[in-house]
Amino acid sequence: MEIVSIIISAMALLISGLTAWFVLFHRGTIKMTQPTIFFFGPDGVSGPPKIFMRTLLFSTANKGHIIENMYIKLERGESIQNFNIWVYGNKETLARGSGLFVGKEGIVSNHHFLLPKDGTTFDFLPGEHTIKIFVSLLGEKKPIPLFKQTLALSQQFADEINNEKSGVYFDWGPDSRSYYSHLDKNPNKSMSVFLKKGIL
Repeated sequence: MEIVSIIISAMALLISGLTAWFVLFHRGTIKMTQPTIFFFGPDGVSGPPKIFMRTLLFSTANKGHIIENMYIKLERGESIQNFNIWVYGNKETLARGSGLFVGKEGIVSNHHFLLPKDGTTFDFLPGEHTIKIFVSLLGEKKPIPLFKQTLALSQQFADEINNEKSGVYFDWGPDSRSYYSHLDKNPNKSMSVFLKKGIL
């Protein structure tokens, strides 16, 4: 009986230690859910190119994390373009991304990524585009890769984006586990409608 009591006490101490470690010391990381939508197109009626998405960000640590910055690296063949201007929130709460706290419960939000303000020009060309999403966390020296997804853009849709200032939506199909694209001739108007309805 004495041996059993010692074993039980040791197990209880181990469980308490693990609980304390997870609650007080476990640093964890930031993760995100599969975005339900991506958007390639102009920012507004005739603005610069941007990428839009909606997703849930959450922390695996009990105490949460602070995101200092979030950006997208878009790759097509040998070409790489960073979309490093990050804006998040809903229609009435859009703000330039900086110092966002993300707890274990998570935050659902819209995220807009635009080109750097250094004179960079960019066209969405036909082909496969690989989206790589990175976050910079407070206290971490290097950005953390968060998500990776490849989207196919047709010649027709690419021409519409660059010449007609239309937009292309990529909607997630949970059954097929893939994205399907559709063209929007007036993305600025459509996004406003979605925002008012609380869809985006």
